[in-house]
Amino acid sequence: MSPPTTARRPLAHRRHRGLLRYPLVRQLIRFTGVGIVCTVTSLALYAFFRPWLGPQPANAAALILTSLMNTALNRRLTFKITERRRMKRDHLSGLVVILIALLLTGGSLGVLHWINPDATVADELWTTTLSGFVATAVRFSLLRHWIFRRARHR
Repeated sequence: MSPPTTARRPLAHRRHRGLLRYPLVRQLIRFTGVGIVCTVTSLALYAFFRPWLGPQPANAAALILTSLMNTALNRRLTFKITERRRMKRDHLSGLVVILIALLLTGGSLGVLHWINPDATVADELWTTTLSGFVATAVRFSLLRHWIFRRARHR
């Protein structure tokens, strides 16, 4: 005699408990994980490029290089979009969002150097990290409500 089978819900329809029952909370947790990986990568690239390019080009290069990775990871992990349809459009929209981040972080570097022309690389890293937090909040809002709105409730 075979053991009784229990009906199991597919993972997509699994019930969450507590705060995790809200899609926004689950997305914020996943977005934070992606953000940590991308921030560390961006800071490492900035520190690597800074001696050769200067602060503004190094910031731009680091943000542009990590933006493709960020959009791809958020598409797949944060918003659970796996189909390839509209991928190019999502990445192009992600570049628009990264331009906003570039304006915020580049602007903060400009203000830093205006206030303190002798700012160190450590000062620049702190400045881009703090302004990056603001850029991240803007990025999440735009990703959730504009680019990936079709997957807002996943």
